[in-house]
Amino acid sequence: MMIRPHDRRSFLGALGLAGATAACSTLPTRAPHGRLRQSVAGWCFMNQGPGWDIETLAGNAASLGCEALELIEPEHWDVLRRHGLICCATKSHTFVRGMNNRGHWPECHTALRSAIEVTAAAGFPNVMTFTGFSDTSSEPNGSRVDPEEGIDNCVRGYEQVVGPAERSNVTLILEPLNTRDPAPMKGHPGYLGDHVEECVQIVRRVGSPALKLLFDVYHVQIMDGDLIRRIRELSELIAHVQVAGCPGRGPLGAEQEIHYPAVMRALAETGYDGYVGHEWIATGDALAQLRESVAACTV
Repeated sequence: MMIRPHDRRSFLGALGLAGATAACSTLPTRAPHGRLRQSVAGWCFMNQGPGWDIETLAGNAASLGCEALELIEPEHWDVLRRHGLICCATKSHTFVRGMNNRGHWPECHTALRSAIEVTAAAGFPNVMTFTGFSDTSSEPNGSRVDPEEGIDNCVRGYEQVVGPAERSNVTLILEPLNTRDPAPMKGHPGYLGDHVEECVQIVRRVGSPALKLLFDVYHVQIMDGDLIRRIRELSELIAHVQVAGCPGRGPLGAEQEIHYPAVMRALAETGYDGYVGHEWIATGDALAQLRESVAACTV
């Protein structure tokens, strides 16, 4: 199995020899579940749906062969370690107040640097980041920013934080979010980087190995489609993948339009060695639906 930035050598570089033994204990010890490593997003199962606590979520994910959780607060990371899991995507700033608005840079930079530091100390790989909404004029330090200016601001803003990320062996993962679905947490009308090409443009212009693409299959399907071709064309830029049923952001069952076994086979064929995160909202028996969805992503 290929280990990304949380391998032994990264620990030695980021934490020093004295911390290497403790850091290595955070690595999953179970065998890979198929060719793709899978994870589960915390908010979908803790704040929505079944309302699991962190122990239940970690135990269920581990029992299904998942190797990680994501979007879990650092205060819970010891629970993940006890179950042989890591946190493969750390929270930072919000998706509303993002890097596209210079007025949001101080809080975004502070949140990103803090997340980079704690993620590197744990030996984990990724930190989430977002372009932000084009109009935040109703909020403190907010304003309306046109798309072209917003993309330029993102490039300039990320250029100021990729250095610390590179030195820490941490990757910032930039996520496109769909703007077509108005339902809460199913779409985000007003988000700048709603088309995957906009996020790709930012990543390419920054040109750092520490800024990559979070390819959310659900959001990309709604806005752009052509999933397998895009995965193949963008494979060198994709550092993290998230999945959900479409439409509706439910589990990966037969009632939705994405044929995940084919999408996951294409992803595996590119040599992808990151994580596939389940970020969907349960509509029934959450554990049974998670088991079915993990099976759909197992190649």
